[in-house]
Amino acid sequence: MEKSQSKDPLHGITLQKIIEQLVNHYGFDTLGELIKIKCFTDNPSVKSSLAFLRKTDWARKKVEKLYISTKF
Repeated sequence: MEKSQSKDPLHGITLQKIIEQLVNHYGFDTLGELIKIKCFTDNPSVKSSLAFLRKTDWARKKVEKLYISTKF
């Protein structure tokens, strides 16, 4: 019996991993320009970004969309 693969490009990727890879690739300055949210512009950190994005669905969707389009 074959296991079916998820077609979700984010399957198995944690929000923390997404943020860390985006920060490593773009840096917080560029992230703040690409996605205008305070957790990327005002005293940014992975921890504060995680806290905000876990509570704010619209912002999380923007971050996930950027991650998918960046094609890591």
